[in-house]
Amino acid sequence: MNSSHKLIVWLKQTRANFLFLAVFLNAIGIGLAYKYLPIGSNLHISDMVLIILGTMAAHVSVNLFNEYSDHRTGIDFNTKRTPFNGGSGMMIQGLTSPSAVLASAIVTLLFAMSIGIYYSIISHWFLLLIIVVGAISIVGYTDVLAKYMLGELFAGLSLGSLVVVGTFIALTGSQSLTVLQLIPLEVWLLSIPPGILTALLLLLNEFPDMEADKQGGRNHLLIRFGKRSGAYIYSVGAIVTYVIIIALPLIGISSYWVYIALIPLPLVAMNIRTTLLYNNDLPKFIPAMGGNVIAILATDLLLAGSFALAIWI
Repeated sequence: MNSSHKLIVWLKQTRANFLFLAVFLNAIGIGLAYKYLPIGSNLHISDMVLIILGTMAAHVSVNLFNEYSDHRTGIDFNTKRTPFNGGSGMMIQGLTSPSAVLASAIVTLLFAMSIGIYYSIISHWFLLLIIVVGAISIVGYTDVLAKYMLGELFAGLSLGSLVVVGTFIALTGSQSLTVLQLIPLEVWLLSIPPGILTALLLLLNEFPDMEADKQGGRNHLLIRFGKRSGAYIYSVGAIVTYVIIIALPLIGISSYWVYIALIPLPLVAMNIRTTLLYNNDLPKFIPAMGGNVIAILATDLLLAGSFALAIWI
């Protein structure tokens, strides 16, 4: 296998096409940091790049741990693979080995944690709590969290809300600040929609994998409540996400520029309809999975962009 082929294989193994999510979440935190930056302070490109690399490494790590676990438990051999679920299939094809995938998962986790620890030292100790939650989510997702209906919650926290909050703290924090002073209310509240969206991304992608996951020992929300109830959970979660975005400017928390994040709403409505009608018909359900990915990435990116517009216009 030549070097270019190896690179393609490992890009697929790490599910690199989904890493835009991590970047867009960081972008929201960066936008909030610009808004609340103390007078006379500056944000440095080097810090932003390092924080983004750390978040991407954490995302890669959880993907690799998940792929390793799915292969070890046999889920990888039974799943109905689509472009949006079921893993990469690289180990099944013999293109990568379980030992190499596990080693890479550990290395990327340590890299991400080292960056987080660095910013907890130079910025604020509260980041250590976020690091702990993230590490628990990364290592324990498949073998623990997904067996006790906690997978979606921790995914929403560790690759959603806490990325936004953590990025903000790393760029603006100071050890002299109390926790109440450290994080403005707007940062907490605006971190909720990205967290819900990440949880919904995981939830929707579990539909085709439900039976394979069940055989592999998981017990996530779909296995516990079924696809029909899962479709309602998804729908309610999506509605709550955009209700929060709509409400924040009305109660004086955020700028009305955040309303540009409502642009994907027609697509979200289509995804809800498809999920409710075709959750048990995979060929008809796949468009909702693709539409969900687009809507989530677009919403996160537009939320980040809203801060740039508020500052520059």
